[in-house]
Amino acid sequence: MVIPVPEAESNITYYDSLYPGDFKMPKQLIHIQPFSLDTEQPDYDLDSDDEAFVNKLKKKMEISYLQFEEMIDRLEKGSGQQAVSLPEAKLLLKEDDELIKEVFDYWSRKRKNSKANSLIPTVKQEKRDGSSTSDPYVAFRRRTEKMQTRKNRKNDEASYEKMLKLRRDLSRAVTILEMIKRREKSKRELLHLTLEIFEKR
Repeated sequence: MVIPVPEAESNITYYDSLYPGDFKMPKQLIHIQPFSLDTEQPDYDLDSDDEAFVNKLKKKMEISYLQFEEMIDRLEKGSGQQAVSLPEAKLLLKEDDELIKEVFDYWSRKRKNSKANSLIPTVKQEKRDGSSTSDPYVAFRRRTEKMQTRKNRKNDEASYEKMLKLRRDLSRAVTILEMIKRREKSKRELLHLTLEIFEKR
């Protein structure tokens, strides 16, 4: 078997036109600005019931599927075992109050009718009390029998639970800081409006 290989040719004139001999090293490197930043996609996925609700809601106000997914995603991530209230939802969502109320009512009903604690699928884990379960979908089970081959290595579950608690606390801190930021912004706007009204009197 013979692979055909073309003969090499040299074109000095064409080469000199592409690569001139008077090249000088630039003072700085070439920087290219990115065209756009990748937006973070929500973890919540729209289902058929959501699609019907959004299509019905579109007749009254402007809302897209992605916007609805982002709103539900924020409500779910802002809630733990206990769902957020409507005033807290208004602080979490940067939308119109009427739109927030419609989506919040729908989300509350769907969350109550759901068997799971969250509308976003998560990995199932064993209960903290250590009780055994026959659910085949539970991941990361505790060992029923300790392995005798690793006597010096211990599974530090307390550290793992502390890390989970720290992550939840940091997430709540980020939410609180976002709420404080919006509150201070509202205060500043109120101050500017008050000053403007005072100057016009």
